[in-house]
This record gives sequence, C-alpha cells and structure tokens, in this order.
Amino acid sequence: MARIWWLVVLVATVGLAGCERSESLEQAADRASQAERNGSVDAEPQTEQLAVGPQDVDPAAFHRWGVAEPRPRTPGTIRIATYNVENLFDDVDDPALSGRFEDIDDTKPASECQAVAEAVHRIDADVLAVEEIESREALIAFRDEYLSDMGYEHVVSLDAGDERGIEQAVLSRFPIVDHRQWIRRPLGGIHPDKYGSQENWYAGEEIVFHRSPLMVEVEVPGDVTGGDAYRLTLIVVHHKSGRYSSYWREAEVRGTLEVIAELMAENPDRNVVILGDFNAQTTDESVKMYLDAGFGDIVGERSGPEWVTHASGRRIDLILANEQAMREIKPESAFVLGTTAGPEGMDWQEAHLLPGYASDHYPVVVDLTPRD
Repeated sequence: MARIWWLVVLVATVGLAGCERSESLEQAADRASQAERNGSVDAEPQTEQLAVGPQDVDPAAFHRWGVAEPRPRTPGTIRIATYNVENLFDDVDDPALSGRFEDIDDTKPASECQAVAEAVHRIDADVLAVEEIESREALIAFRDEYLSDMGYEHVVSLDAGDERGIEQAVLSRFPIVDHRQWIRRPLGGIHPDKYGSQENWYAGEEIVFHRSPLMVEVEVPGDVTGGDAYRLTLIVVHHKSGRYSSYWREAEVRGTLEVIAELMAENPDRNVVILGDFNAQTTDESVKMYLDAGFGDIVGERSGPEWVTHASGRRIDLILANEQAMREIKPESAFVLGTTAGPEGMDWQEAHLLPGYASDHYPVVVDLTPRD
C-alpha cells in the first residue's frame, strides 16, 4: 500500500492524570510543516494525536500484525501476558534525569494511554508484565485512571538501573509474595570501543545489566486453583536494544541464567517464566542461549504476521518457560493482540501519528493451568 502522507493535525487538550500532552493548533501545525520539509517526523509527538488522510484510507490498513480479536480464555486457567507499553511517563519531572535523559517532555499522550488501556482490557490477563514504566507512581496513576475495574490490586515496579529511568513492572490480581532486582550486577568483561562503526559511550566500562531483570513470585490462591495454592516465578526482562548491542544482550542472558540458577537452588520446583522485551528474535544468539538452557518458547514453530510483536515486523517480545512451567502452559491459547500499526510503506517510527496508536509493541498472551 502506498505511503500515507499525514495532512491533518488533531489536537485534544483534555487533561488526564499521569498521561497528558497538548499544544496549540498553531504550534502543532508549525512543527508538522517543519517535519514535512525535513522529510522526517519527531520521534515523540507533542500533540494528543496527529491523524492522517486521505479520507479513503481503509482503517484496516492500520492493523498489520497480531490477531484482531483475543482468543477465548481456556477453562480452568489463569492468563499471563507481557506488554511493552512504550514510555509510560507521567507529567512529573524527575530531577535526577537531565540532558539527553531529561523526562519532562516524555509524558505519554492521553490518547495513547487510552489505547494501551483498551488493549489491556481486551486481553484480560490475570498477571500482566509491563515494560518501559517510568515509576511505580506513574504506573499506579495509570492503573487508577484507566484500569480501576481490572482487579490489579498487587503492583510491583522497581528501579531497574536504567539511565533513562524506565522499569519493568507487574500488575496482578493475585498476591505477590516475593520480588527482587539485581541492579548493575557485573556480567563479566568490559565494553568495546565501538558499536559497529560508531563510538561506544560505554567504552572501557564494566559490563553490567543495563536494566536489571525483575523477579516476581505470584501466589494463586486455592480458591482459584481448586486445590493447593500455586506459585509462579516471573522473570521480567527488557534486554539492551540496538543493532550493535548483541554482545551486551548475550552478557545479560548469561547473568539472567545465573540469577535463575540461584533461584532454582533455593527451590528446585519453581515454575519459572521469562517474559518481556528481549530486543532479539529466536534466531539471535541471545535468545538461543535461553532455549539451549532448557526454556521453551510458547509460540514454538509458528510464524507469520499474527506472531509479530513489534512495529518493525519482528517477534522480539517473548514468553519462555522452564520444564515445570511448560507442562502447565497451554500453547494453543497463545496469541499476539494487534493494535494500530503503520500500513505497508510507512516508516514504523511514524505510526504514533495514527489514530488509535498505543505502543510500538503488541501484547503477548498465554493461558496456564495453575496446578503443579
């Protein structure tokens, strides 16, 4: 399909707690004109929504990846999911961030917050891992504004050591009985001088977790399982992004596997699920390391557009399970819920201009029988 050139700027100025972005129509139009002259669009729009014409564009063109409708829940199961919600920042300035990491202009637009919330409602996960959260405060504000009817009484969101401030978090209907982080844990070696042909900002520094994995242990009570309480250990990851960061991702995987080995030494019967944004596909070495360590991919050999999890056309958001948990996973229940994406021929980094845009990632979902 031919590239859609945006023509109309829609500005909404409705203020919603924690998720707000507005500017005058004149300011937005000036910025849009400049972007068009430059042949590019700002990475982060300053308006509530920038929508595009022409009028005869089929809205279905905005849906390219994943499935249009969630799969029905499997009877007798709980539903787990992972969703990178893309920069869930609030409008409160973090004084610890400045320069290239300044967060004051990163507030997630209300239209995107609403679209994320709609996706979360549709998948209806009992336990939801989310990535790119600014803080627990930002997540609580989002939950209270948009997800107050979802039953997410249990929330963990911890500083992961990321210099931009983003964290992994878990929203759960069931009690969270343990959680841990390994901020800046040494992973062995030092950073090389270059990223490909570019200078490496971290050259010579010790390699550590860019964002610590988040361990959360959830307990599903007996009145849900129909028997004994069931415990599930989640390892929520957001591995280092970047084409030239494969060495760093691989170091993070080695470190994460070491952490899991320590947890398994405490309790060899743990049901362990690793989920989140891996910033790598199953053909990449970093993911192969998990598979070689005995973790199973819930998607298996399935492929095609319905399994794409990122606007770039890749499957980089995954749910992996150890042998114990894999016995309880229902692979046939798995799905990726598609949300607004740029049509073919449109730069995926411009998709945030389209109506209904939520995130550049899509939720990955699977059902699990909570019985050992």
